[in-house]
Amino acid sequence: MEVDPTGDTKSFREALGCFVTGVTVVTCLDSADNPVGATASSFNSVSLDPPLILFSLGNHMRSLGAYEASKYFAVNVLCLEQEIISKQFASQEVQDKWEGVRHSVSNLGCPLIEGSMATFECESWRKYDGGDHIIFVGHVIRAMRVDADNPLLFYKGNLCSFNVLG
Repeated sequence: MEVDPTGDTKSFREALGCFVTGVTVVTCLDSADNPVGATASSFNSVSLDPPLILFSLGNHMRSLGAYEASKYFAVNVLCLEQEIISKQFASQEVQDKWEGVRHSVSNLGCPLIEGSMATFECESWRKYDGGDHIIFVGHVIRAMRVDADNPLLFYKGNLCSFNVLG
């Protein structure tokens, strides 16, 4: 089925949904040092030398200004057991997205969600206009990971997971 990416945004979005992505919560501190977080499946590695990653956030997001102003941010890669956290940070209705979320704040000022499969603490490096999104590129200062085989995935508009074999 051919999809018209400019005339039929619903079908275009469905076609994009055929690409399986991981699920992250991107975090920073706002100007009053309050933790801010947003669920994002638009996360990619960019470069190993220098170590760069990117994510994008929609222009409509209330917390966008905090990310644009912050010198540092973290990307928390979620595991299957953190599905509720993913939904909590994606919701526009939840007032306190941090309620019940165990986290710490690193010495760079990055909120780190406990139990994440990996975290990437970054210095903001570049920002680009991405249409209805802003693309953030970060220089990775610190990365941490745990040995876990239960990633939280996003596929065709749904959260899911798989078991890694061998």
